[in-house]
Amino acid sequence: MKWKVCGMRQTENINEIAALEPDYMGFILWDGSKRFCASVPEVPKGIAKVGVFVNAAPEEMLSAIDTYKLAAVQLHGDEPPSLCRAVQGHAQIIKAFSVGASFDFDTLIDYIPYCDFFLFDTKGIYPGGNGTTFDWALLYDYPYDIPFFISGGIGLEEVSKIHELCNSSLPVYAVDVNSKFEQAIAVKDVAMLTDFKEKLTL
Repeated sequence: MKWKVCGMRQTENINEIAALEPDYMGFILWDGSKRFCASVPEVPKGIAKVGVFVNAAPEEMLSAIDTYKLAAVQLHGDEPPSLCRAVQGHAQIIKAFSVGASFDFDTLIDYIPYCDFFLFDTKGIYPGGNGTTFDWALLYDYPYDIPFFISGGIGLEEVSKIHELCNSSLPVYAVDVNSKFEQAIAVKDVAMLTDFKEKLTL
């Protein structure tokens, strides 16, 4: 199980969290977010930098990929498959989908040729970072082979459920954490994330 810490911004905190060696580190490049990051700093090799966008133009994402050497872009809006296709090949494509009380997995079919991963987040008033989980039982109906991230209000109390998903036949690729590990907006708690990493890798 790989793991991603999203919503990073402050240099000192980024360095502290980088020392825990997450597989991915996310930087929100949508200015409508309270965790908006105006620029993406360098991180140690081995940590993939992810730029998080909401309904951005392909040119904006391609520029950010080139400027910040992004390994992946995470699309958290209503982006159509054609937009994923426009960026494909320049970075990994992580297309996020909001999950409520139900979810129609047929929605994903047209995205499959253009995405490296899907990401399932909790449906809420914001495109992401709502701080609540959705019913992961819905994921057991996932019918495709393309691997996916799980996201949405994940904290220490979800570790046992994460292990259950990993022990299933589902192509769970990574877990994405954010708000449940914050001391303040965009500032992550190092001790909590250390505990999380240890429990995740048991």
